Amino acid sequence: MSRQVFLYDPPERFVAGTVGLPGRRTFFLQASAAGRVTSVALEKTQVAALAERIDELLDEVVRRTGGNAPVPAVAPADITDTAPLDVPVEEEFRVGTMALAWDGEEQRMIVEAQALVELEAETDEDLAEAEERMLQDEENGPPMLRVRLTGAQARAFAKRALDVVNAGRPPCPLCSLPLDPEGHVCPRQNGYRRGA
Repeated sequence: MSRQVFLYDPPERFVAGTVGLPGRRTFFLQASAAGRVTSVALEKTQVAALAERIDELLDEVVRRTGGNAPVPAVAPADITDTAPLDVPVEEEFRVGTMALAWDGEEQRMIVEAQALVELEAETDEDLAEAEERMLQDEENGPPMLRVRLTGAQARAFAKRALDVVNAGRPPCPLCSLPLDPEGHVCPRQNGYRRGA
């Protein structure tokens, strides 16, 4: 089966968003251009890590080019996207592996999200070999979303992604775990509750 690559170069829109209520949200990356929309599901921690790494990579690009790269220091207000995900949100695949790169010639950030794949192996060496074969197989690998962004688009994506991650349930002041609307059993209280 040949690999399906959802390529957006450039996207009209590339955002992180959620479906569902806090505590039960499903996170998505969504790219759109020319009337087509691709949505891939991923974990909250993956969204946070992607946003943080994009900001770090852009900061490194600015540092290495002495400020000559077309990368803003912060997300430009004129391209801020706070709109919800385009509907219907139809999951193409669940993300397993993500990769980032900076194309110095084109001055573009490349974001790749590859589908989660279950690999079976007898030993750790067999598993490592199977992973390497899968990553190197451009023709028959798992589905992939590949997006090429300008520096400004990448900053705007990272800012929105962090905002989406932080918009969930508030943390408990004692243990930092999320507070549920139904109540919260705090491990720091060890079952003890003080009277009012």
